[in-house]
Amino acid sequence: MLRFCALFVFILVPSFSHADFSGRVNVIDGDTIDVGDVRVRIHGIDAPEKAQTCQSEQNLKWACGEWVNQQVRVRLQGQRAICKRVDTDKYGRAVAICFVNGEDIGRALVSDGLAFAYRKYSMAYDLDEKGAAVNDRGLHSSRVQDPAQYRKTRAKGRIPPDGNCAIKGNISSSGKRIYHVAGQRFYEQTGINTNKGERWFCSADEAIKAGWRKARR
Repeated sequence: MLRFCALFVFILVPSFSHADFSGRVNVIDGDTIDVGDVRVRIHGIDAPEKAQTCQSEQNLKWACGEWVNQQVRVRLQGQRAICKRVDTDKYGRAVAICFVNGEDIGRALVSDGLAFAYRKYSMAYDLDEKGAAVNDRGLHSSRVQDPAQYRKTRAKGRIPPDGNCAIKGNISSSGKRIYHVAGQRFYEQTGINTNKGERWFCSADEAIKAGWRKARR
């Protein structure tokens, strides 16, 4: 039985001789690391973006993206990882399954509620996420926007790159410079296109000094 278990573990966990690459970990964000000199997007998981916020059970916003980054850094920074490349993404990063001390990094992060199963690309961690959700582990104790949806919304200019500078300085089709603050009627649907000269502001005074006026509704 012991010999069988040892063989089973050997099959699941790649040795250094069978790995595509290995090295010390430098954490970039919740699902991206450097392993030696290779930039790696961890296969099968998706973590909140650094600037992403979540909502607690008390309806309070908190910086869950930064929290995840800190937790991943505590776990992985400086550890030695061995990785098996699965693919290369459009940014040139190696998409890989990586192990630290024999533990699948992706599975561990999903199981502990620090990332989600990225089912668009893999179902490998589907049950791990469901287990984390049932037990309210990590992110599952809060309301979290799907990271992929968050990126899509941010790309449309509807989410501020800096949570402290969330006033939207819009330019209308007639050239009028109007700023919108959270809670106003058209705030959520207004997008900011910096290529058109539109801007994010940190305060109403800043917007006014730059030549914008407040939206009436």
